[in-house]
Amino acid sequence: MCGAPDQATIDRSGIPDGETVIQGLVYAGDSPVSGGYVRLLDSGGDFTAEVVTSATGQFRFFARPGSWTVRAIPGGGHDGGSADVTVAKGEVSEVRISV
Repeated sequence: MCGAPDQATIDRSGIPDGETVIQGLVYAGDSPVSGGYVRLLDSGGDFTAEVVTSATGQFRFFARPGSWTVRAIPGGGHDGGSADVTVAKGEVSEVRISV
């Protein structure tokens, strides 16, 4: 299965004006989940975006400030996992999801 390219670390200078970055890793045990899906849900639980994890389990979203749920859908017989995150303008939030 083909995943997204590995993501370089981003700092505040790389964030578009008025947005935030939610990025992280998806792991099954000690192994990164490659080619899994990660969804971004708004504070009401509505679907906003979806990305595929890289070969090293990385994902990244650019989003508006606020409260979000990041949900991993790994496939391969693994159960999904999720994390709630609240981010402020210009902030980079790191999330690790275990499935």
